[in-house]
Amino acid sequence: MGPKHCHNIADLRRAAQRRLPAPMFHYIDGGSDDEWTIARNTSAFDDYQLLPEVLRDVSTIDLSTDIFGQRCDLPFFLAPTGMSRLFHHGKELAVARAAERFGTFYSLSTLGTTSLEEIAQTISTPKMFQVYILKDRGLTLEFVERCKAAGYEALCLTVDMAMAGNRERDLRTGMVMPPKFGLKSLWSFATHPYWAMNMALHPDFKLANVVHRVDALGGGAMGLIDYVNSQFDRTVTWKDVEWLRAQWDGPLVIKGVMSPGDAQKAASIGADALMISNHGGRQLDGCPAPVDMVRPFRNAVGDSVQLVVDGGIRRGKDVVKALALGADACSFGKAYLYGLASGGQQGVERALDLLKTEVSRTMTLLGCASITDISEHHIIDLQTKGFE
Repeated sequence: MGPKHCHNIADLRRAAQRRLPAPMFHYIDGGSDDEWTIARNTSAFDDYQLLPEVLRDVSTIDLSTDIFGQRCDLPFFLAPTGMSRLFHHGKELAVARAAERFGTFYSLSTLGTTSLEEIAQTISTPKMFQVYILKDRGLTLEFVERCKAAGYEALCLTVDMAMAGNRERDLRTGMVMPPKFGLKSLWSFATHPYWAMNMALHPDFKLANVVHRVDALGGGAMGLIDYVNSQFDRTVTWKDVEWLRAQWDGPLVIKGVMSPGDAQKAASIGADALMISNHGGRQLDGCPAPVDMVRPFRNAVGDSVQLVVDGGIRRGKDVVKALALGADACSFGKAYLYGLASGGQQGVERALDLLKTEVSRTMTLLGCASITDISEHHIIDLQTKGFE
């Protein structure tokens, strides 16, 4: 099944599973520990009902909205995800071009397999670069300066990576980077010839934004990953975020905040936006779904910062529910990676088109002609969350 025959994100997921060797698919699809949080990220949307209003003029639906100071054609954008070359030889460039076509933000990860400069040279639409505060503060500062020079509109700081989560699927499938044949993965690679052929034809696999910091020829991609992992710093505090705020004069987005208290702290030191995120259920298992934290975050920070629901989006109605609860936008990673794996840029465009169509249809049936029309009176909470 190609992307054009997929009618929802679940179809794209199944297409990706057929196209990818098991280690690559489960790297996208999996979470940490018992994977309770990754399941909850999506199922939490079922706790909210949409309340339509009828006899409204919905002859024209406007999906545009302001995200991080930029006017975007959609109320959702593409979250940063690492090492897209694992899933398709089009890598991050295919995703960025799809984002440009749909007029929304593309976010590039520090652990991307395409450099931030190449992305900037490829697309003209808004772009954001995701960073960590590393042990090597010089490298973090270098990223800031490179983003300024390349014209990035926003900087995203990920704060929930003091260490990697326990992703047991990767242990079971023998996932290593760069991909190579092993006893656990040999049969899976052999039975997915399209992916294996393109890995052979396009073997270049490097963490393009940090490759200059280590001897890439001596260590290979695993050496690069070991280097970056060694740079995650468990001593990072809000003082370091204040330091980063002082280095970057554009919109600063903090990703990975899950508590209202931390949201207030982020607002107080000058963050412009928060991505309410549990890293797609890949870090701490057992924490809340991002959509469940929208109301408590909004109560904590008011309108002082933009709020983005990051994670669990599988339908356009999920986006509308998040907006009705008080979010300014949504972002997602897995949904577009399924598209990338199933068909490169065409697959990512299919994911974006499906969600765009679903958001537009949901708004039409809800009686909302524009994003600003969506409000809390369009949502019913099916259970008390304990935060209101």
